[in-house]
Amino acid sequence: MLGRYRLLERLGAGGFGEVWRAHDELLHREVAVKRIPTGPDCDSERAAREALATARLCHPAIVALYEASAADDAFYLISELVEGETLAELIAEDALADEEILEIALALAQALEHAHSRGVIHRDIKPQNVLVPHIVGEPAGAAKLTDFGGASLAGEDALTRTGDVLGTLAYMAPEQSEGGEVGEEADLYALALVLYEALTGVNPVRGPTPAATARRIGRPLEPLGRRRRDLPPTFAGAIDTALAPSPQDRGSLETLRSALEETLERGLRRPRRRLPRSPRSHASPAPLADAKIQPRAQIQPRELPGAIQPREPPVRQPPPAVHPQPEDVAEDPAGGLPRLALPRLLWLGLAVAAILWEVSAGRPGVAVLAAAALAPLLALPRRSGPGWMIAVLAPVLGLVGLAGAYPAIAGQARRWRARAALGALGYWWLTLAEPLLARRLWLGPHTGVPPRAVWEGSASLSAEHLIVPVLAVGVLLGALLWAAAAVVLPWIVRGTSAAVDVVAVTVWSAAIASFAPLLDAGALAHAAHPTPRGAAAGAVVGGIFALAARALRGPV
Repeated sequence: MLGRYRLLERLGAGGFGEVWRAHDELLHREVAVKRIPTGPDCDSERAAREALATARLCHPAIVALYEASAADDAFYLISELVEGETLAELIAEDALADEEILEIALALAQALEHAHSRGVIHRDIKPQNVLVPHIVGEPAGAAKLTDFGGASLAGEDALTRTGDVLGTLAYMAPEQSEGGEVGEEADLYALALVLYEALTGVNPVRGPTPAATARRIGRPLEPLGRRRRDLPPTFAGAIDTALAPSPQDRGSLETLRSALEETLERGLRRPRRRLPRSPRSHASPAPLADAKIQPRAQIQPRELPGAIQPREPPVRQPPPAVHPQPEDVAEDPAGGLPRLALPRLLWLGLAVAAILWEVSAGRPGVAVLAAAALAPLLALPRRSGPGWMIAVLAPVLGLVGLAGAYPAIAGQARRWRARAALGALGYWWLTLAEPLLARRLWLGPHTGVPPRAVWEGSASLSAEHLIVPVLAVGVLLGALLWAAAAVVLPWIVRGTSAAVDVVAVTVWSAAIASFAPLLDAGALAHAAHPTPRGAAAGAVVGGIFALAARALRGPV
């Protein structure tokens, strides 16, 4: 292509064109090639705007443009290929530590200061347009801003007509959504909103539909300090100021940058450590509520910034912050095996203490049952925190005959692995709680189980009559059913269409109610009752809960 670039792999396509990974045969390097059609039905002005805007800029936190060329019926932008992921992906996976988020925001603030000094207003700051490289060579390269196709340029009146509404709805400043004049304050607002979302996992402007999102624009937002009370008040206040509805009340990028630098220098009071991120093959499309004022049916190539194709395992260099985050696994100074970090060691210690307490109290049978209940926790991710305690709700719901609703609760976790683990763990705890409470929560205690007064004083009787019988195929299949139901729930109930969600959750609930008795068949030989208690009613309640939770959280 263009006598120089050999296309290797298409990274994304949408209404504005397509993005390819390509090899520069002249300079022997890989690049990102964005092809934008220039026919009568295409936005050729956008291609020119992106080329002119990016050509003015040279900053380590901005994706570099190498070449722009028109050929035949298309316009080509040749840019830097960044091996990494979008910030949107990392937010969805809850994969960034707080200090990493602040480093990314600081890099973006510096990039925007550079762009504004060159007369370029981005106008479309959002997580999908922020690339987080796997390898960071310098602090300013902790993130890279891309897609200047919606930018306004000082001195280029033809490309900045009054009344143009460009950008993404859920990240627009109020004045931008109204089609008014957009200045540096709009970029500041969008950056603060992205930072708010990265720190809380929620965009406070996004609603369940584009119309609901539009109604929220310009309204006062919940202060960041209420959602994250562990953050320094001065830093949270700086974010809240930047999110003021009125442009003149937002302060400046310099003020926000100074707050970021000061917070990184002093360190966070109780920094949250999240799971390490894993490379993804491409960027995720923006949710429907982030649609343009004139939405297109396909994913826009700017949401697939083109420069995202991990090829090597991520090698993240240590952050330069004065107060680094504690690692999930700390290396033994003596060079031995990795040792467990404090949070996991803490709850494991508490579990062992509880088991030893039962033994010392003369209840070794209960200790065996507790050990079996807690054993699966050893397989949970490091620093998983107390979130696994949600599984307690399974036996609690079983007490009121609604155990079948639990998969809907487990399905609210963000990562699919967490949803699967919570679903299976809840089923396991439900099964073991029945002989402990001597009540029917699901299938009822297994036949032949002696009274608690008999087995609680004998570890061998507990293992023989309580643990061995539940290690059956039926119990395993039941746990897999709940795990699968929790995993698929957010994939089928997406919040983009109420009618579709109702149909999807009805099918989901019916599947759980229908398959639960079948998959529990392996346990029926030992069960006191032929069908699970509350399977149908619980599935219905769970479906209603899933619809309500999606309506509150907005679309995906």
